[in-house]
Amino acid sequence: MNNLPKLEKIGDYCQVGDGAHTSIKRKESGVLYLSSKNFKDGKLDLSKVSYISETDFQKHFKDSSKSLTKTKHGDVALSIIGTIGEPYIIKKKDIFGISSAVAFLRSNDRIKTIYLYYWLKSTEFQQAIFSIKGGVAQGYVSLEMIRSLPLKVFELNQQETIAFILSTYDNLIENNNCRIAILEEMAQSLYREWFVKFRFPEHEQAKFVDSSLGRIPEGWEVKKLAEIAKVNPDGITKRNAPANIWYIDISSVGTGVISEYKKMTFADAPSRARRIIQDNDIVWATVRPNRKQYSYISKPLKNTIVSTGFAVLRSVNVPSSFLYRAITTDDFTNYLVNNASGSAYPAVNAKDFENADILVPHFDLITKFSNLAFNISTQQQILLNKNKNLKLQRDFLLPKLISGKINLDQ
Repeated sequence: MNNLPKLEKIGDYCQVGDGAHTSIKRKESGVLYLSSKNFKDGKLDLSKVSYISETDFQKHFKDSSKSLTKTKHGDVALSIIGTIGEPYIIKKKDIFGISSAVAFLRSNDRIKTIYLYYWLKSTEFQQAIFSIKGGVAQGYVSLEMIRSLPLKVFELNQQETIAFILSTYDNLIENNNCRIAILEEMAQSLYREWFVKFRFPEHEQAKFVDSSLGRIPEGWEVKKLAEIAKVNPDGITKRNAPANIWYIDISSVGTGVISEYKKMTFADAPSRARRIIQDNDIVWATVRPNRKQYSYISKPLKNTIVSTGFAVLRSVNVPSSFLYRAITTDDFTNYLVNNASGSAYPAVNAKDFENADILVPHFDLITKFSNLAFNISTQQQILLNKNKNLKLQRDFLLPKLISGKINLDQ
């Protein structure tokens, strides 16, 4: 590289502010009010959110052009309390307020926003921010600390090249995620057409009979979930636990997706790391089921363990692809929500899952559906594997590009 980067301080190139320090009353609905936990891997994690009134949003977070207490499009948010060091570029479509657990960096004309984002994700910056954080039970980084942190400054054209290379990988990942979501909607739509609206092949000849779920095609049955699946079939103890595990906690599961497998020793694992999963299992978060934190398990890593905050469902008498779609419908979610107990943390238990009514069609139709769903799942898995490789390549290139070890002028 002809021009090596200069090591500067963030405060010399960015204005640094943070969210609201005043107490704002939370609402059941309204405008999103985000904290550090809502920023993850360059995206918004909205599985656990708070809301504020439109009036408070206008008062504290609107008119962002002049005030450093209010974010605007192009700022880079950075979590600084509890969860530390997660950056996110604020987009035009984003409408939310942020708490003081989130800082934001507004770069000057010598730093490209997207380059700043990738610098904040780099190992070099992450090591720097964690080396100065304060707090024990809950870590924190002050605004002054952020201003003092390092920033590698390339020429603007080199910043653009670095950002272009890395964002190409992220754009491919995002495109694959969109395709995965479309495929899932195809499978869910097919399930709704056949098993909710009863527009299955040759439905015109079907006769209907009464059942506990209303009128259903003759020959179909209403069964308890316990009749077609095992709930929490396997667990580990200290006596039979492997030395090393891959752990999935609640925060790593969204709607139909697992964002992270954490490798750790069993000795260091949380006490909730107890449920064993295997290929074709389904996990469903038991706390606040309205958030729809569930996922299908496909070819998990060896010795993968999930939190006891999940119910693990293992299909027995029906194909797992059918079971997955049956227990991820809005009706099934509503059933869990209506049976949840507790006010602060409404939750369901294994019995609630076992007692759920599931409509089971005749075997030939289930088989036909499962074959179609399996093909869709295979395409999804191919895309997931592609994303895994793209992330590995991006993460391999990031430190090399940021360090200046790759010649960007060739």
